[in-house]
Amino acid sequence: MNSPASTTSKIRPWTASVSLLALLAATGPALAQQAPAADAAQAPAPQAAPAPQVAVIGRIKVEGNERIDAATVISYLPVQVGQTVNDLLIDQSVKTLYRTELFSDVQIVMNGNEMVISVVEAPIINQVVFEGNSALSKDKLRDEVTIRPRGVFTKAKVQADVQRIIELYRRSGRISATVTPKIVELPQKRVDLIFEIDEGVKTGVENVNFVGNKAFSDNELAGVVVTKKSLWWKFFSSNDNYDPDRMDYDREQLKKFYTNRGYYDFRVVSAVAELTPDRKDFVITYTLDEGQKYNFGRVVVKTENEKLNGENLQRMLPIQPGQLYESDLIEKSVDALTYAAGQAGFAFVDVRPRDEGNPETKTVDVTFNVREGARVYIDKIDIVGNARTLDRVVRREMLVSEGDAYNKALIERSKMFVNALGFFKDVDIKETPGSAPDRTNIQVQVTEQPTGELSFGAGFSSYEKFILDVGITERNFRGRGQNVRARVSLGSIQKNIDLSFTEPRFMGRDVSAGVDLFSSSYNYSGVSYSSKTTGAGLRLGYSLNGYSILRLRYNLRSDELRYSGSSECDALQYSCGNGVTSSVGYTLSFDRRNDYVLATRGWQAILRQDFAGLGGDTRYVRSELEGHWYHGFRKDMVLHLQGIAGNITPVGGDAVRINDRFFKGGTTFRGFENAGIGPRDSNTTYALGGETYAIGTVEMGIPNGLPEQYGLKTALFVDFGTLGGIDDRLKYCSAAQAAVGSCAAGSRLSYIKDEMSLRASAGVTIRWKSPMGPIQFDISQILSREDYDKTETFRFSQSTQF
Repeated sequence: MNSPASTTSKIRPWTASVSLLALLAATGPALAQQAPAADAAQAPAPQAAPAPQVAVIGRIKVEGNERIDAATVISYLPVQVGQTVNDLLIDQSVKTLYRTELFSDVQIVMNGNEMVISVVEAPIINQVVFEGNSALSKDKLRDEVTIRPRGVFTKAKVQADVQRIIELYRRSGRISATVTPKIVELPQKRVDLIFEIDEGVKTGVENVNFVGNKAFSDNELAGVVVTKKSLWWKFFSSNDNYDPDRMDYDREQLKKFYTNRGYYDFRVVSAVAELTPDRKDFVITYTLDEGQKYNFGRVVVKTENEKLNGENLQRMLPIQPGQLYESDLIEKSVDALTYAAGQAGFAFVDVRPRDEGNPETKTVDVTFNVREGARVYIDKIDIVGNARTLDRVVRREMLVSEGDAYNKALIERSKMFVNALGFFKDVDIKETPGSAPDRTNIQVQVTEQPTGELSFGAGFSSYEKFILDVGITERNFRGRGQNVRARVSLGSIQKNIDLSFTEPRFMGRDVSAGVDLFSSSYNYSGVSYSSKTTGAGLRLGYSLNGYSILRLRYNLRSDELRYSGSSECDALQYSCGNGVTSSVGYTLSFDRRNDYVLATRGWQAILRQDFAGLGGDTRYVRSELEGHWYHGFRKDMVLHLQGIAGNITPVGGDAVRINDRFFKGGTTFRGFENAGIGPRDSNTTYALGGETYAIGTVEMGIPNGLPEQYGLKTALFVDFGTLGGIDDRLKYCSAAQAAVGSCAAGSRLSYIKDEMSLRASAGVTIRWKSPMGPIQFDISQILSREDYDKTETFRFSQSTQF
């Protein structure tokens, strides 16, 4: 390192004086070696070494200190007044004061019984300045260095920061960068520290070569490594420069790529970076030894615990003998065994895989040794990052408590539960050392996101036409996790007003409770009735275990139904008029998805039933069963299978009112209009609704090549199912109809269509998380239909799920 050049102010030299004792100790032997050697015969007899000087400290005096109090200096000393000292203790005192990094020079002498300490205080940093930098910002450099204003200046710290800055430039491709530190002395023992930077030229990557590859082309391998070739149009690339650490990472990526494709004995023979003759770029060459393809051979699980059956655990493995060798499957197998043991009550297991390749048979035998590990207990749980949300809102979602045995499976599910609250943009759970070796601390790091929404929107959809929506929602009211909603929605077909409040922990227990008030009116052009409904509901819900929830409800509503052709209301006497419905119901759900927001694995099953007849004018049993199954091939390719079926059965001879029947189509059966399938009056083309339905969906997410921040997701789908089954009394001519001469009493009404035949459609769905709210586009092709069904090729609407 060059010596600092002089600036407009006095430049302080790097060297510092040392104590007189230290100087004598360092030069004494050298002087002795320079003394002329005497003739052995004439050499005087050896004399004993002088005894070290000994004195008793009567007083300690500090000189030269300006900012640091004398008492503070004395407190650092290993000796005190009244203590007997010698040269060794004095030397130790000098070194002790140096180690505080508060002084640039220390000297200690004894004047009789008085110890005199002369110090030169190390200067204080006034400011840290960077000059000559353009490729890296001052903020980035400031974050890298450890020296800060108002800190103590030391040469060691400056030299360490110089190396940090050089390393930072080296990682950005500027290997010729140099840094020269300078100090400018200021009054009152203060200095400005200046890092003069010569960034040098940026060295790029002229080419990335691969030698020895036969199974995969250079282009395929170039897509595996992170280091890329420098091209003029890659303005924002940060991986097109030489970085030794990145090359080490690339070696691991190549190994992972090959070993996941059967090449068990693959190795990177060498990775060489050569500077081009013009010293502007590097040529990086990876020499590979691909080896041969291997399959899995014998796969065995061994356990030392009799309660953990190795054969049962082996069934959980994603590896089968004869399968192509993939190194990632071994890691997945370890996770599967750990999870399976945790589910069996053994949270502390140590799974150690051992693989052995057989070059003759080209197979890899894998043995998983499962041993019960040492028990670790949770010392404390810290919630970090929740400025608004109360701690208890997060803690009550945790499946473990302080003092519990550590359980990895429960920790992972706790993370999923906290994330499912929807209050946080990011949730991360970390482990830190506890108060003892068998203790650990759990830190739940959350990043809050807005949970309140004041919305005012207007729009248009192919179904609702004009839409006006005003609402206020707070999902984390007062930071207590309570949900409050008030919404008014006005459309050409339906108008809704609803108010709701949900307390997730009613009376401090693991029970959610809620109340709903609602009023709505519907005027469908595609169905045979209009309605006005006003009502209220009460809700309770509680978890049966970690995967199932039971929700109970009671609803009381008043309905006013009018047949679209009011003069023919008697023809549907079982459907029209005013009435009160009093019903109780429940929902039982089982959820084994890996993520409650964007699932890529697992399944979900939901059973819903409502019983009407506890008072009121209608009596029926309404049941629905719903199932979902997910399998993710990659983040944007998730296969989703869905099935849902329902039935409503009247009780006591009553007919099912038309507003209680099922209507399917639109977003519930793509390719058909709202209420587009099922029983229909072909004279008026009005839908009558059905009492039984079953619909299945196969949906596969497909990549669209757009950045994730655009919020666009695409999927291919196939919907198939049926809807039908209305009261037979509606299919035959009634006495009232016969009286007006429209039909013969008791005859079959040919215009009432009710065929439980298969309908099917296929197409593309596009979901857009737009600034105006979630929007869904469906482009469909009908595969199977009835002549009286109403179909549509294109639909856009507000999406119920994104």
